[in-house]
Amino acid sequence: MRREELVDLNAFATVADERSFTRAAAKLGTSQSALSHTINRLEERVGVRLLTRTTRNVAPTEAGERMLRALGPALDTIAEALASARELREKPAGTIRITTSEHAAHAVLWPALEKLLPNYPDVHVELVIESGFTDIVAERFDAGVRLGESIAKDMVAVRIGPDLRMAVVGSPAYFAANPKPRTPQDLAQHKCINLRLPTAGGLYAWELQKGRRELHVRVDGQLVFNNVPMMLRAAASGFGLACVLDDQTAPMIAKGSLVRVLEEWCPPFAGYHLYYPSRRQPSAAFSLLVDALRYRG
Repeated sequence: MRREELVDLNAFATVADERSFTRAAAKLGTSQSALSHTINRLEERVGVRLLTRTTRNVAPTEAGERMLRALGPALDTIAEALASARELREKPAGTIRITTSEHAAHAVLWPALEKLLPNYPDVHVELVIESGFTDIVAERFDAGVRLGESIAKDMVAVRIGPDLRMAVVGSPAYFAANPKPRTPQDLAQHKCINLRLPTAGGLYAWELQKGRRELHVRVDGQLVFNNVPMMLRAAASGFGLACVLDDQTAPMIAKGSLVRVLEEWCPPFAGYHLYYPSRRQPSAAFSLLVDALRYRG
């Protein structure tokens, strides 16, 4: 059914219900002449008169009554669907699907969800933890979470976390046998633990910066992982240096099982952002979640 046909049928049902072109036009937000033209167009299309018009009254013909009996349940179903959609917009309810990295899920998303969801039992959240980038439109996600610098320009981006920093760490035992590096160039003399990137499949080049000087350092060593906890475990066991986010190293540094080096070469950078298509019409549940996640530091 074409859109204009549905409009015509709704107009006919409204006139028949109101028994007046004047009242029906006011209810539909149109003029009497436009409404009369719509009914004439519908009657020409079906080839039979649907309404009997007098100076005082408008009533459905026998054909009109038959059409109303068949049309009524369908229009009621459409009205219920629209009301349900409006309710989802006005009342926080429904399912929100988000793709995120494991670190963002633990560090940012879960702390916010843990506080929010008990107060909104009709809001459901599905977190899909992935290492690589996902096309959120093609995969039917409502939003994604990634670092601000890696978000496409055609997306709305909302900051949801503080600045992050990288940390280069090694164990006390490793540094007992090897001098601490003082510059990024010194890393060539050290065993380092590499991270396999999930997107391109290559190895992560350590991103170091001091002032305006930026370096992407390729390192070498015995071990390659695609999992940060395993990198930290290997580093704590003395297998070499690792470069990961500093909050991931904090507990082990506090315990003394890891030591930080090259700290002046690890400045802050933009943290996590929630992103979604700019054309998205947010539901009440989605707007609620965005507000709960928004970083206000």
